[in-house]
Amino acid sequence: MKKVLLAAVFLAGFNSAFAQEAQAKSVDPKENKDLMTWYHKDFGTTKVYGVNTENAYKYLESKGLKPKTVVVGVLDSGVQVDHPGLIKNIWSNPNEVPGNGKDDDGNGYIDDVHGWNFIGGKNGDVDVDNMEVTRVVAKYKPVFEGDDSTKNKANQSKMPEEFAMYMKAKELFTKKSVEAKQSLQQYTMINDLIPNMIKLLGGKSVTSENIAAIKAPTEQKDAIALNILTQVAHSPEFAGKSSADFETSMKKEMKGAIDHFAPAAKQYDLSYDTRAEIVGDNYDDYSQKNYGNNHYQGPDAEHGTHVAGIIAGLPQGKEVQYGVASRVAKIMSVRTVPNGDERDKDVANAIRYAVDNGAKVLNMSFGKPVSPGKNVVWDAFKYAEDKGVLLVKAAGNENEDVAEHLAYPTNFKNITDEKPFVNNVIVVGASTNRNNELRASFSNFNKKMVNVFAPGEEIYSTVPTSEYEYLQGTSMASPVVAGAAAVLLAYMPNLRPDQIIEALVKSSNPSTENGFADLSQAGGVIDLKKAAEYAYTNFYNGKTSAVKKATKSVKKAVKK
Repeated sequence: MKKVLLAAVFLAGFNSAFAQEAQAKSVDPKENKDLMTWYHKDFGTTKVYGVNTENAYKYLESKGLKPKTVVVGVLDSGVQVDHPGLIKNIWSNPNEVPGNGKDDDGNGYIDDVHGWNFIGGKNGDVDVDNMEVTRVVAKYKPVFEGDDSTKNKANQSKMPEEFAMYMKAKELFTKKSVEAKQSLQQYTMINDLIPNMIKLLGGKSVTSENIAAIKAPTEQKDAIALNILTQVAHSPEFAGKSSADFETSMKKEMKGAIDHFAPAAKQYDLSYDTRAEIVGDNYDDYSQKNYGNNHYQGPDAEHGTHVAGIIAGLPQGKEVQYGVASRVAKIMSVRTVPNGDERDKDVANAIRYAVDNGAKVLNMSFGKPVSPGKNVVWDAFKYAEDKGVLLVKAAGNENEDVAEHLAYPTNFKNITDEKPFVNNVIVVGASTNRNNELRASFSNFNKKMVNVFAPGEEIYSTVPTSEYEYLQGTSMASPVVAGAAAVLLAYMPNLRPDQIIEALVKSSNPSTENGFADLSQAGGVIDLKKAAEYAYTNFYNGKTSAVKKATKSVKKAVKK
């Protein structure tokens, strides 16, 4: 889930993806201030399913509440901590002296001024890593499908859970590795056809009329190029662009696609493993926690920087982008996710690090289909619950029912469980700004195991290097909720994670179109102002105070 979703029109035979994404815009998305901030809108007045950010602040301030700063841990690919839109809202460890090479606060991490990097070491930083299915197949293939069939059967019998995980991983490994190779080939082909597209345009802009007027080519490459042009003419990213601008945008899009799929050669390579060389830990020793470095950004911080901006970005220069909790949150960067799948040991240690260093909300925009160290991660979930820390988890981008396809880490130990085993995890699906297609086409869903939906398509936010981009995914929806939770907690610090979750679920703006009501527990998209009202009325105004007064009265009576 680290990488953003790419424009799917270039896959699946160039058929229907843009029909799902097309939305006529007279203004270039890069200049469309309204689009840049759409996810903050008030549904009540605009009928767009934004999260009503500004009215939430107004409501909370009208109650005379004064906010306290909330630290939000971004467990991700890394964050550009000196981004102009983030630098004022980056957490600094008050007990650490920057750059002195000492562990001033005694927490086991040297110079952890703005967070920590669990996928780095003295020899650098992990960039590309395996997918988890690759690691599982590499580890268990000799155990369950080695040269000795008798030993294989004995091991399968002795280790049924591991064997079941291996068989699932093997199936996915085979399927996904082939898909990744095919996608790379397809995007490479499209990239090679860009000159053909430019030639066919003949200097004209990208419009349906201009493309329809192009004479049917006789050359096969030109025919394919025309097919692509016909599709992209309906996309807001390309429609109406001049030939020169189209060429620039197309090259950028294809570079992103190729950069995304090219690492698959390593991600699905059973013999590829740079962990020991770079990080220097014994990965199989889950008790180890003091490893890594303080490289908060890492080699590819696009995803994490974008997530951080959604939570706490601040307007700067000509940019109007701002995060949901921009007035109250500080970002702690905990680098956990490589270009590949996160490792369970790192996730568990990242959660504990963030909790121990004062984060009250953790955003986790990642996931994978198998988890050999899930028990260690679940222990970390419980640790966070005991410390009163909320975990916000992206539902995943596979367009699947998560009850049929678990996305680890999960707060349900078994799909059949009636309730999650902890009460501090909120799982988030992605919504759009189109009411008739409210669920983003990629978003996972489930009535029981996904709590809420939040804006996750066409989200404009910070990226390296000190720039801004539109990205999409449940990875973008999750930090919208993390930011919302931070706002509630800033003004009402005594709220428990389960109360924050209840407030967001119960106050969501519902929709019944296309079965949206059955895709999550809330059946709607979060509304921060309504959540603030719910939390204030039910948990802060009277009830929380009453409990405190009753406790004080009991203590006084005991003393007497």
